[in-house]
Amino acid sequence: MRTGINLFFLFGCTFWMLLNCGQNKSTDKKRLAIAEVSQKIDTTGNTIVTRFQVPEGFDRISADSNSFSSYLRNLPLKPAGSLVTYFNGDVKPNQNVYDAVVDLPIGKRDLHQCADAVMRLRADYLFQNKKYDSIHFNFINGFKADYANWRKGKRILVKGNKVSWKQNSQASDSAKDFWKYLEMVFSYAGTASLEKEMKSISLAEMRIGDVFIKGGFPGHALIVVDMAHKKDTNEKIFLLAQSYMPAQEIQVLKNPNNTDLSPWYGVSEISNKLRTPEWTFKKSELKRF
Repeated sequence: MRTGINLFFLFGCTFWMLLNCGQNKSTDKKRLAIAEVSQKIDTTGNTIVTRFQVPEGFDRISADSNSFSSYLRNLPLKPAGSLVTYFNGDVKPNQNVYDAVVDLPIGKRDLHQCADAVMRLRADYLFQNKKYDSIHFNFINGFKADYANWRKGKRILVKGNKVSWKQNSQASDSAKDFWKYLEMVFSYAGTASLEKEMKSISLAEMRIGDVFIKGGFPGHALIVVDMAHKKDTNEKIFLLAQSYMPAQEIQVLKNPNNTDLSPWYGVSEISNKLRTPEWTFKKSELKRF
């Protein structure tokens, strides 16, 4: 739980795993059909696309080099075997949760949690491509925090439940000021607000950059960072990444449902729910920016 200015309380994720979501035995045959062979992890690879090979018979779904999809699958990774670090430097034990750690700084405050990591990846991509006007997120109370105003030197003032802009700085699009903008967003946005900003997507329409999200207090969010398919059947598999509570580095998740396919997940494995190491989502909770 975050504390600070009394606008509202935010909870990005939960400390508790949902242990009562059993697997559907009817998916066993589907799992076997997908996982023809166990895929290998190339420990020398320093990005998602170079670290994680696809199973035999699958090809990565094509993506334009300037797309959000390409940005995500090329996220930098820490050396194989690295453990996730919390905002305060403590280490999160693997506990069979993740297979890789994304090599991006997360700041020194307990802010970079689950929805924050999703917003950060989207914002980072837009910032790097100078699409400044497309960077905006809503606070829990509905206030629109757009980077275009922040870039002009305006800053967000929070007084009780009132939020407003005030010009009190020089115009800047430096990386340092951009991070300050993100930390303001992290402080007052979360799963509850982000879920409302996104549109629902069916599993059949899934693409890289889509987000499984449960808004609430607590809630959780994670993002699809890569996909592959069989060209003859269009059977799809995907990789997932998340942050969590307390604020921590982004991690590429294992698949707890199918060790032969892990870390890839199969779209056809999902009946009504998607079970991940630290949260279970309904299939209807897939969203898109």
